[in-house]
Amino acid sequence: MDLATLLGFVGALGFVVMAMMMGGSIAIYVDIPSVLIVFGGSLFVVLMKYNMGQFLGSAKIAAKAFMFKLDKPEDLIERAVELADAARKGGFLALEEAEVTNNFMQKGIDMLVDGHDAEVVRATMQKDIALTSERHDTGVGIFKNLGDVAPAMGMIGTLVGLVAMLSNMDDPKAIGPAMAVALLTTLYGAMLANMLALPIADKLGLRMNEEKLNRTLIMDAILGIQDGQNPRVIETMLKNYLNESKRKVAETE
Repeated sequence: MDLATLLGFVGALGFVVMAMMMGGSIAIYVDIPSVLIVFGGSLFVVLMKYNMGQFLGSAKIAAKAFMFKLDKPEDLIERAVELADAARKGGFLALEEAEVTNNFMQKGIDMLVDGHDAEVVRATMQKDIALTSERHDTGVGIFKNLGDVAPAMGMIGTLVGLVAMLSNMDDPKAIGPAMAVALLTTLYGAMLANMLALPIADKLGLRMNEEKLNRTLIMDAILGIQDGQNPRVIETMLKNYLNESKRKVAETE
């Protein structure tokens, strides 16, 4: 569970709801027509920009903003050094029984055991990295588009409410509900965009970069093992992927 994402969302929503309650009843901020215009309308507009599979798959990708387990680069480096040491002592076949929890690293080890040459290993792993990044880019794009569309749908709802209000100026009872639609759609659009869609898009972009960094690290480790490099040389090379502060900590251990 990503506490930063959860606390950020709950905290922002909590302060807004608190302000609403301090200004009166929370019920006055609930309007079904406004919800339909902003939330329903925004989702269907975004659906127009993607195919059904991409759109439905975005929900699964969005879960990574809240629940995402990523291997620490330091742990990957440590495991890569262990595998390099095993390969130098017993050859690539010695890696066949090695326990590897990272699926991408396991894929690279399997190619070494199967005897593929370096170019095939590099091309295959680079293709995997590129396709994974492309899928993540689609998920990020969906939520960025939702963040762009929601305020616009809020503005459409505002215009709908104003038209309804102006067309019923002779009926005082109709002015209030029409004005509620006009104002609440703008509120809903701003909340959907700035409290949900855009923050999730940014967090998914961060996750994508972290995963890409890990996979590139693993690819370099696999290629170093295949090239028969000394495990300590591989370790020194891979530590370049760490932040300078973490690199210094790793060197002192």
